[in-house]
Amino acid sequence: MATLPDAALRSAYDAHGAELYHFARRALGDAGQAEDAVQEAFLRAWRASDRYDPARASQRTWLFAILRNVVIDQLRARSSRPPVYRGDGADRLVATTEDAIEQALASWQVEAALDAVAEDQRRVLVEVHWRGRAYADVAAELGVPEGTVKSRVYYGLRAMRAALEAGGWRDG
Repeated sequence: MATLPDAALRSAYDAHGAELYHFARRALGDAGQAEDAVQEAFLRAWRASDRYDPARASQRTWLFAILRNVVIDQLRARSSRPPVYRGDGADRLVATTEDAIEQALASWQVEAALDAVAEDQRRVLVEVHWRGRAYADVAAELGVPEGTVKSRVYYGLRAMRAALEAGGWRDG
């Protein structure tokens, strides 16, 4: 593909712009910088559109990879300047590193994968893995056998893994 025509770029922004902004906002901690990062990501995508291969990654995954690089660039630029303090009453140093970006990206990917899981499986996954509750307690609360909860956890984790791999997750 040569360069993205305006309509394709507009369509990509409509489809993924909000998610990209939320990721950048969480990673950078500043709405203005997040807007700049998303704008820069779309500019880079437009310039590199001839290198985009839909067989290698979805458009969404490709755009997030570009945004990740933009955010890292912004953080590196920020770290070479004096520290920035927020005026929220408790002068907190805004310190974000590449590790924090990786953690935010992983968190976003896990949230998206969890959304792809069936509701009954998602509910037991949240209770067992995120809230640390026992299978028996969850089973009693839901009024189902403990084995059903274990099955839902097993199949829910499999579905999450498939969703993560489809989104470009690399284990390890």
